[in-house]
Amino acid sequence: MSDSPSSLIDIRNLNSYYRGRQVLFDLRFGIPRKKVTVIMGVSGCGKTTLLRHLIGLKWTSPGQVFVEGSDIGTFNEEEMQNYRRRIGVLFQSGALFNSMTVSDNIAVPLKVHTNLPSETIRIMTLIKLQLVGLSEFCDYMPSQLSGGMRKRAGLARALAMDPEILFVDEPSSGLDPITAAGLDRLITELRDTLGMTIIVVTHELESAFRIADRMVVMDQGRLLAVGTAEEIRSSRNERVVQFLKREADERRVNTESYFSCLLRADRK
Repeated sequence: MSDSPSSLIDIRNLNSYYRGRQVLFDLRFGIPRKKVTVIMGVSGCGKTTLLRHLIGLKWTSPGQVFVEGSDIGTFNEEEMQNYRRRIGVLFQSGALFNSMTVSDNIAVPLKVHTNLPSETIRIMTLIKLQLVGLSEFCDYMPSQLSGGMRKRAGLARALAMDPEILFVDEPSSGLDPITAAGLDRLITELRDTLGMTIIVVTHELESAFRIADRMVVMDQGRLLAVGTAEEIRSSRNERVVQFLKREADERRVNTESYFSCLLRADRK
């Protein structure tokens, strides 16, 4: 799918190194516009390193990552800043500032990157919090929120600048199945209502198949498969089959354990 006119981002033979050790090997695929692309694989497969290249946190050699035909590897500082204004990032932990209220956290990008008056920033902040279902918690501190609410607050901050591209790192990590499903619905709503291009990094199979228009499966820094959810599910690649089976088994065990805890709690 790389080099396709419908691709917003093209990865072309991307290689990456840490201290001379190669961790990504000749990755090549495209990320379609206004779709949810899920990048998945076991821990340590290279998902996070790939994400760092895509958001400009790790230097990329010229000729390897293109956004609408522009080579990220040749961007100067001003061009990189302009690119970052087009993107939003939801980090795995939410990455909220603990000393700020929820609304102040969401306002940070607007205060840093715009000259909007305080009242306009306040209104825009409330709109983003309403979008993620947290309008009643604007004056709460992050420590007063549940894990799922912190993720939603982090998402509201990622949306503060109305990004064209949204990157989401492990949205379901640490969340119970019900909360995770709610966050998945929110991601697909953003795609459908705002027409965002969304890239989600996850190892959670249930979440991946719920939200993905396109799937990318990685293993040990290499690309195993790219395709629709149905194409990945029916893949005959031995490593893909092993990954799908193992993650499905682990997910079933974790879900059964969660609901068993709920039942025990109800009986007390």
